[in-house]
Amino acid sequence: MNQPTQLQRSAYIHIPFCEHICFYCDFNKVFLEGQPVDEYVTRLLDEISLTLAKQPITASPTIYIGGGTPTSLNEAQLDALLSGVVSRFPMETVKEFTIEANPGDLTKGKLQVMKNYGIDRLSMGVQTFDDRLLKKIGRKHSAQDVYDTLALLDKEGFHNISIDLIYALPGQTLEGFSDTLAQALAFDLPHYSLYSLILENKTMFMNWVRQGRMELPSQEVEVAMFEQTIEAMEKSGYHQYEISNFAKPGFESKHNLVYWNNEEYFGFGAGASGYVDQTRYRNFGPIQHYLNPLREQTLPIMEQEPIARVNQIEEELFLGLRKQTGVSKAHFETKFSTTIDALYRPVLDELIAKGWLIETKEAIALTKAGMFVGNEVFERFLLDK
Repeated sequence: MNQPTQLQRSAYIHIPFCEHICFYCDFNKVFLEGQPVDEYVTRLLDEISLTLAKQPITASPTIYIGGGTPTSLNEAQLDALLSGVVSRFPMETVKEFTIEANPGDLTKGKLQVMKNYGIDRLSMGVQTFDDRLLKKIGRKHSAQDVYDTLALLDKEGFHNISIDLIYALPGQTLEGFSDTLAQALAFDLPHYSLYSLILENKTMFMNWVRQGRMELPSQEVEVAMFEQTIEAMEKSGYHQYEISNFAKPGFESKHNLVYWNNEEYFGFGAGASGYVDQTRYRNFGPIQHYLNPLREQTLPIMEQEPIARVNQIEEELFLGLRKQTGVSKAHFETKFSTTIDALYRPVLDELIAKGWLIETKEAIALTKAGMFVGNEVFERFLLDK
């Protein structure tokens, strides 16, 4: 019988510090000033050591350092973090080592530190090239900062870069978005992620909308922006390998594919989530709540939820159908000892008839029309309704 523990796991590492808090963001983050950043880095590395001692691995295909803003760390802190990470993971097995960055935060010194430790991919939160909109959403960078940062990255030999854009921002027009898209594509980067704005609870944006102080573009405009994105990306030679992600061949995000393939991974850091041994877990979010257990050399896990088989099956479909390649029938059968057909034949027939799903001998996948109604499609795959 197979042992339940895998020997191969990717890792997400969370740096919660920001020099500025954006109005739409609900990720676990804190204002950098006055925070125990040095101790946080030390304790984060303790968490990695404690976890890997309990659950040893022989391979870690991807490591992703996100936030917050990892590049808000100074050079010494970044050096301490990265040297600690590479000394704890089997780096010879890592196929992709990503760090998130903000335009304007990167310096030649920080890039040198990243190079020293083998970071080979950078993901940058640009959101829009409209300076007026950047202010409106609480970003501290300008469009010029993006141009300057990308020029610096090019000069320092960093070429595997992804940028994030957000559309359906308050006051954003179709023409304005079109301009942002054109400026982004002019850089000819290997990867782009485009997300529509989601109003999250406890964000300033949600409060403003509730108070009637802010209006978002209509759903028709949002759909038109998504259509425009797909068309412009295809024209420029990018393929939409996942609903919100576009890449040149070979530059798909290996780390994000871990999530969409419903594979297991570690989550390290304050508020980070992980998925290990068919159990999802989440760490304490507030910094001191996270640090306290680690001061006693105890893991800072706040909650754990074993995922029942029925929910694993649902997640396999929700996540897998986000990918252009869809869900592999053979992989599904190997993983769950049953077929998609046996569980879902009437649902498949209904969705194929509506033109939302396509089925081949190998896989099921969303059609282009299906992508626009993704949530409706995913709901049909709930087994425990």
